[in-house]
Amino acid sequence: MAHTNRLIAGVDLRSQENNREHRTEEIDRKRLIVRRGQAFSLTVHLSDPLQSGHELALVLKQDKINDDIVIRQRTTGGSGDKWWLHQQSANNELLLTVYSPARAAVGEYRLAVELMSGNKLLERTDFTKMYLLFNPWCKEDAVYFPDECLLKEYIMNENGRIFTGSADWMSGLPWNFGQFEDNVMDICFEILDRFNPARSDPPSDMLQRWDPVYISRAVVAMVNANDDDGGVVVGRWQEPYTGGVQPTKWMSSVPILEEWSKSKSGVKYGQCWVFAAVACTVMRCLGIPTRCITNFQSAHDTDGNLSIDRVYNIHRQLVDGDDSIWNFHCWIESYMQREDLPEGYGGWQVLDPTPQERSSGMFRCGPCPLKAIKEGDLNVKFDVPFVFAEVNADIINWEIRPDGQRKRLSSNSANVGRNISTKSPYGNEREDITHQYKYQEGSAKEREVYNKAGRRISGPDGEEESKPGNVQLEIKHAKPVFGTDFDVIFELENMGDKEVSCKLNMMSEAVTYNSVHLGRFQNSTVNVVIPAHKVHSETVRLLYTKYASVVSEHNIIRVTGVAEVSGQEKSILEMVNIPLSKPKLSIKVPGWVILNRKITTFISFTNPLPVPLNRGVFTVEGAGLLPTKEIPISGSIAPGQRVSVELSFTPMRAGVREFLVDFDSDRLQDVKGVATLVVRKTSPSYSSMMPYIFG
Repeated sequence: MAHTNRLIAGVDLRSQENNREHRTEEIDRKRLIVRRGQAFSLTVHLSDPLQSGHELALVLKQDKINDDIVIRQRTTGGSGDKWWLHQQSANNELLLTVYSPARAAVGEYRLAVELMSGNKLLERTDFTKMYLLFNPWCKEDAVYFPDECLLKEYIMNENGRIFTGSADWMSGLPWNFGQFEDNVMDICFEILDRFNPARSDPPSDMLQRWDPVYISRAVVAMVNANDDDGGVVVGRWQEPYTGGVQPTKWMSSVPILEEWSKSKSGVKYGQCWVFAAVACTVMRCLGIPTRCITNFQSAHDTDGNLSIDRVYNIHRQLVDGDDSIWNFHCWIESYMQREDLPEGYGGWQVLDPTPQERSSGMFRCGPCPLKAIKEGDLNVKFDVPFVFAEVNADIINWEIRPDGQRKRLSSNSANVGRNISTKSPYGNEREDITHQYKYQEGSAKEREVYNKAGRRISGPDGEEESKPGNVQLEIKHAKPVFGTDFDVIFELENMGDKEVSCKLNMMSEAVTYNSVHLGRFQNSTVNVVIPAHKVHSETVRLLYTKYASVVSEHNIIRVTGVAEVSGQEKSILEMVNIPLSKPKLSIKVPGWVILNRKITTFISFTNPLPVPLNRGVFTVEGAGLLPTKEIPISGSIAPGQRVSVELSFTPMRAGVREFLVDFDSDRLQDVKGVATLVVRKTSPSYSSMMPYIFG
C-alpha cells in the first residue's frame, strides 16, 4: 500500500515475519494470516514526522457487516475482548503492534490505515486483505490446547493415517490432509460462506464466527452434500460410481476441495473416511485441533433403542435389517471449550460429517463431548444418543418363524465399539482410545452407565428367548490376500457329557464395509456328530474364482455359520467379516531430497492375480511435493508381470513429506503405497553417502 503527496507513504504488513510468528507461513508468506489473541506488527512509512494532535488508527471491515472495527492506540494496554494497538516511532516510521481479542470472528478482513486529527479523518490508505484464524496456542481462545507438543500433530501435520479394515485386521490408510496447500484456506472460508445460515442471514452468521461450536457444526454440515446446500462431497456406498471417483481411490482432501471450489457442486463420491478426512483438513486449516477417529464394529441404530436387531427367516436370510453394524466408521474429534454447556464438557468433541441422521434439520452430528458419551449423559448437546449407540449398542439376532413367532438366536453386548482408533501424535502407529469413550466392557461402571442411558434389555414384542445350550461355534481364518484362495475353519465344541448331532450351515457372501449385502457365492451344509467334550472342525476353501465377481471395492467377505443342535431348541449363529488385504507397491527415491531441486522417483507394481489387468493407472500426490498426477499404463499387465514408471518433480516445501501412490485397473483397485521424504533446504555436507528411500 503506497501513496504519493500524502503523509502516509506506505504500509508494510510484514507478512513473512508475522506469519512465521503465528505459525501460518506454510499457508502463505505474502498474504497476512494471523491467529486471534496474539499480537502482530505493521510498519507505517511516513513522508514527514507525525504532527502533534495527529494519530494513526486501523480500520477493519468484514463482508456482510456494516459496522467497521476501528482500532486505536492505548498506552496502558487494552481489554481482552477488544482490538487495540500500541505505537512506537522511529524517525519517519511507526511500528504498530496490533492486539486482537481471543473471541474475534475468524475469516477474511480488509484492513486500512487512517490518519486522524481528533475525530476528523485526514487520510486513509487503500484497503488490503488480512486473514484471522483460531489460535490453539492462546490460553484465552476457546480452542486452546494445553499440550503444545501435540499441536504438531493436531494442527500442523498435513500427513495422516486413517484406520480401516476390521476390528481384528486393522490397517492405516495414508492420507494427505494438505491444510496448508495453495488455496485451501480460501476454500475453507468459501465453505463457511456457502453455509445456508450464512447465506440467509449474513450478519447473524458473522457474529457467531468467533464460536468453534458454531463453526464446527457449519463445517460438518457443509462437508456432505445431502442437504442440497452446495456441500462438498456426495456420498455413495456401492457401485456404480458413474460420473465420479470411486471413494477408495482418494488419497487426499486437496483435489476434492479444489474440484468443489471450481465446480460449485458436490464432488462424487465419498464414504465415511473421505467425509472425515475432508472435515479434518478444514478444521486444522481454520486452527481447531482435530484428529480422525475410527470406530470398529460401529452401530447404526435407526430406532434409538440402543440395540441392533437383525431378524432372519428360517433359511437364514436377513428380512429386517434397518439397523446395521459397519465394519468401521470414521468421524473426527475437535478440541474446544463448551461455553454452551455446564462446566466439565469441554475437551475432545465428536463431529461426524457423514450423512446418517439429521441434527437441527441438517445432516450433521456434533459437537458431542466425549465425557457425555462415556458417562451416558444423553441429554447433553449435541447428538449424544446417536454416538452413544454407535459405540455401545447390543447386537441381537432373531429368527422369525412362519407363524410370526420370534426367537432369539444370539446376542452380544461387547462386540460394538471395538478398538476405537486414531493416529498416534508420535508416529504413524495406531493409538487406541476406546477407554475415552466407555468403561471396560462388563465392568460394574459400564453397567451403571448403561442403566443411566436407559439401556433396553427386552427384545421386540412377540419374542421367545431360549436358554443357551452346551455347543459353541467359532469361526477362524488367517489374513487372506485378494486374488488367492483361502480356508475358513468352523469349530463346534461340545461342552456337554453326551454326544450330539448337529446340522451346520456355512454361508459366504460379499458385503460392503457398512453391511450392504451384495450376494452369496459359496454355501454348504453338513451333518456331524460331536462326541462329549470334543471339538469338531469343518474347513471351507473360499475360491478367488467365486468371490472375485461379487466383492465390492472394499473386498470384504462375510462368513456366517448356523448350527442346529439336536435336543437344543436354540440355534447358534456366528458371523465374521473378513477383509482381503491388497498387494504392495514399491517406491524408491534415490539421493537427497532438496527444496526446489528436481528429484526422480521409481514406482513399480507386480500383478498378483491369475488374470491380466487392463486400464492400469498410477495416481501420485503429496503435500508440499506435487499436485495430483495420473500416469497411465499402456496395454495389459499379465499375471506375475512387473510394471515400473519413473516420475520427476520438484519439492515445493521443506520438512517431512509423504509421497502417496495409488494403482487402479479393471480387476484390481486401490493398491496404495507411501514413501516418507525429508525435504532439506540445502544439500548436507557432512556425509558422502547417498540415501536410498524406500516405500
